[in-house]
Amino acid sequence: MKFDLAYCLSLDDKLSIYDVRDLNFDETVAFDSTKEHFQCPNNACRAAFDASNELGTFNAKNVNYVRTPHFKNLPGTQHVAGCPYVSVKTSASGVEAADGETDDGREEHFPSELLLTRREYVRKPAAPAGAADVLRDDPVRVAATPSKESPSRDTAPDKTSVFAHPVECFVSNFADRDLLKRMPLKIGEHTAPYSSFFKKIEYLMDNKGLIYWGRIKKIEDFHSASFRIDFEDKVWFKKPDDSKKKPYPVSVYLNKKLIDNYRKRKAFLEEIKHAIDSDKELFCFFYGVTPELKQVPGKKNPEKPFEVFNANIENLDHFIIREAPGLA
Repeated sequence: MKFDLAYCLSLDDKLSIYDVRDLNFDETVAFDSTKEHFQCPNNACRAAFDASNELGTFNAKNVNYVRTPHFKNLPGTQHVAGCPYVSVKTSASGVEAADGETDDGREEHFPSELLLTRREYVRKPAAPAGAADVLRDDPVRVAATPSKESPSRDTAPDKTSVFAHPVECFVSNFADRDLLKRMPLKIGEHTAPYSSFFKKIEYLMDNKGLIYWGRIKKIEDFHSASFRIDFEDKVWFKKPDDSKKKPYPVSVYLNKKLIDNYRKRKAFLEEIKHAIDSDKELFCFFYGVTPELKQVPGKKNPEKPFEVFNANIENLDHFIIREAPGLA
């Protein structure tokens, strides 16, 4: 059974696997999921066993993943009878079926809201010397205020501040159009079904303030200081003086200052350089800006500009480049 949620002993809170990934790559905090202690998110189940009864992680530290990240039972993981997180292939005693658990499949836990303010965390007070075998090493504090566990986190998180979570829901369930039409998503004051909130880049004129996505045609690397992403599909647009619609290219730009100040700079550069070298079909997802028709100086002839729908990305937390086989 795959877990989207798990209890983190040192943070004394329940985290989604996307929270864990976000913390793993954040250079402003000390967090390493391989050194953390994760347990069943069910309070009653967790209380029945000692701290050695752990869950593992899958794709928690892989920058460029294809299969859905999750927590999972380890061979010795135990659950109480009736725990909702007992796998159909795993008994309450922790004994797995011969074929074990699989690590692929769709993201089933749809957040209903993407929070634009990042979630904060705080470490538990340092453990007494005698409890060193229970708590792992305690890295630096992440937030200054105590964390309060919400009862609603007993189930799949209803809200997330990690952009990758709703993107994975959309990508891994792309073939199930009816499901995407049923599941709501809220960002800011805007609420719409997942199927409507994710807008293909060629239809960006239909509505603003959405999550735009499209197949990447080319990534222009300006000496690893800034990047431009060109999309395969074009926008058909009719200017006031034109007699009919014309196709215009679409691109987004990431400037050096944005990248240098990003809290996950190393992971981002690894991600985008991997994308540049990849021969796979890649897709880009972003939120927070809407490309607009602009005149851009030509590379060969700067005095003769060309027109393109372009936007400068403003927040790399709401920007992703990744493989998405189901969208191809």
